Amino acid sequence: MSSFFTGIATIAGAFILYQFSKKMYSMKPSPFTMPIFLSTASIVIFLILTGIPYETFMIGGQWIDIFLGPIVVSLAVPLYREIHLIKKYAGAISIGIFAGSLTGVLTGIAGAKLFGFESWLIQSVAAKSVTAPIAISITDTAGGNVSLAAVFVMIAGVSGAMFGPVILKICRIQHPIARGLSFGTASHAIGTAKALENGKIEGAISVLSMTISAVFVSFLVPIFLAIM
Repeated sequence: MSSFFTGIATIAGAFILYQFSKKMYSMKPSPFTMPIFLSTASIVIFLILTGIPYETFMIGGQWIDIFLGPIVVSLAVPLYREIHLIKKYAGAISIGIFAGSLTGVLTGIAGAKLFGFESWLIQSVAAKSVTAPIAISITDTAGGNVSLAAVFVMIAGVSGAMFGPVILKICRIQHPIARGLSFGTASHAIGTAKALENGKIEGAISVLSMTISAVFVSFLVPIFLAIM
């Protein structure tokens, strides 16, 4: 099969699987039936069972990946629409983003040290809570493994989107700004997608948190890696 038809088959399969996952989630809402988790897990299982190399899947996957840049840029639209709220709560938002960024870095490094991980693995997990391109850049500079860093970023994003709503409900956190800060700083783009489902304000604050936390983390990671 040519690369073109392989790419088309990959995109079509991913699209159908995602639509099926959305239907399953609407029928049985659960952290484990969320489309991002169910479709990702299904693709991984399918590739393992069929023996299809990841490189073959990415013939079509890279076409989808091309659109990630424009999609991220388009997130500026809800951010602009809620600019009045951002100005009103600028102080609280800034403190929240910094606290979330600090927590993300400390839990990654301290947790890895607690389990006795080697230094290169600690360097790979330190930037887990920011979006993949930034995390990879930070990890590469710190001397970690960029492939593992991408895995840790995915785990942080998916787990945050899956269990974030449950944790926020248990903690009785209902304010859209507080919820948006939580998703954006802890689970970057995947969490932001979940926040956008919950409302415009929550989504806009999550976009802002995701962006600014990446800046904070890029400064915090080298400092704490040197200290700890």
